[in-house]
Amino acid sequence: MVKKQAKTNAIRLIEQQKIAHEVFEYTTENGEAVDGITVAGKIGQPVEMVYKTLIATAGKGKYFVFVIPVDAELDLKAAAKVVGEKKVEMIPVKELLGLTGYVRGGCSPIGMKKPFPTFIDQAASELDYIIVSAGKIGMQMKLAPTDLVRATNGHFAVIAVK
Repeated sequence: MVKKQAKTNAIRLIEQQKIAHEVFEYTTENGEAVDGITVAGKIGQPVEMVYKTLIATAGKGKYFVFVIPVDAELDLKAAAKVVGEKKVEMIPVKELLGLTGYVRGGCSPIGMKKPFPTFIDQAASELDYIIVSAGKIGMQMKLAPTDLVRATNGHFAVIAVK
């Protein structure tokens, strides 16, 4: 008997939009989050194809989603410039679930409680596919960067530094 794969909100939304994707599942100790480089190894994919989703704020009610390579850091100055703010900062981890509906290590850029302006690092636009969280720890999804832009109403921007 084939185990039916649990669907996350992110996967449901991708399927509703008829976006081609592939899901990877992996296990972690006690269901805890692991870093993206470890995730790449667990799913057998090149590190440069795996992206992480970060949430930043420019003050009350101003939230932004940034999708960058797992081996890079968000350039806060570049991110602020892209969103037209003086400065942005990462939100505290304790606010993540309430704001997005996702936990740290399982935050997908697709299917958050509310849509936020989304920016995907420009490097992704050169790739055939990228892998992002599918909405829970232990699940990733592979899709074309242009499809991620479409699914999130996002934009490509130079926002990461290695």
